[in-house]
Amino acid sequence: MTLKESHSLNWEDLKYFLAVARTGTLRGGAESIRANHTTLARRLTIMEERVGSRLFDRSKLGLVLTQLGEELLPHAERVEEEMAAASRVIVGQDAIPSGTIYVTMPHGLTMTSIMDDLVSFAEKYPDIELNLNFTNEVADLTRREADVSFRIANEVTQDVVGRKLVQMSQAAYCTRDYAAQIEDNGGEGLRFIGWHEPDGDTTSPWIAKSSYPKAILRHRVSELVPLISLAAAGLGMAYLACNLGDRHPNLIRAPFQKPLPYRSIWLLLHKDLRNTARVRLFVDFIAAQITQRRNEFWVSGTTNGS
Repeated sequence: MTLKESHSLNWEDLKYFLAVARTGTLRGGAESIRANHTTLARRLTIMEERVGSRLFDRSKLGLVLTQLGEELLPHAERVEEEMAAASRVIVGQDAIPSGTIYVTMPHGLTMTSIMDDLVSFAEKYPDIELNLNFTNEVADLTRREADVSFRIANEVTQDVVGRKLVQMSQAAYCTRDYAAQIEDNGGEGLRFIGWHEPDGDTTSPWIAKSSYPKAILRHRVSELVPLISLAAAGLGMAYLACNLGDRHPNLIRAPFQKPLPYRSIWLLLHKDLRNTARVRLFVDFIAAQITQRRNEFWVSGTTNGS
């Protein structure tokens, strides 16, 4: 595809184009790059005028790429990759421990001692500002969606520098009143709060592998914070990472069980940022804080799962 000089594009054009191509709507595209909806629509119109053809067809389902748009897409993605790489090189030359660090982490970590670590870091390095994005979506570090990412996972396969900080334990938690009803009978008469299981199911593989295989699956939630809140209100038992459940004032580990292995906490950054002063300071500080409290995450008595 060859464009005339009057049809030349720039990176800003391609950024708006990619946002709409990935979301399928003007509003979704604007939100994904934090742009004004009207601005994005105007820029897309100007871009289509420059190339002399439509890049999207309007349909009831949203905006779909035309043939020209499909041909342009891989070129735009390559430009995006190069711009991200150039940005990482520039940021990677920073040797002054100041500026902003963009960090993403799952919602559940807001209820852990890691919040205290963030406060301690901010107090120790007052010239470094933390921009924290709490989301359960996995940040794409290669696109500079974040400088550093906390991840809860068994393994990480992306092209990033990763530190596996600690493995966690998990256990069933409930209120003290609910625990008083529990007998050593395999969970008969008890109920677990579900997590995305199909409607109508009364059990699941994780219940069968627990210390309460006879417990019934009742109710469902889609997020961790409501799960914890409902368990603390007495709705039933919930499986939680021990560093979460042990901190909650209204929850205790249910009796007649041993904690089970859970996923690990990873601290990730793109390899181009490993020598950036402020990022290096942050990663080293947080990693040291968490690993020295290893027993808070992998608790005593955790079975090997065999």
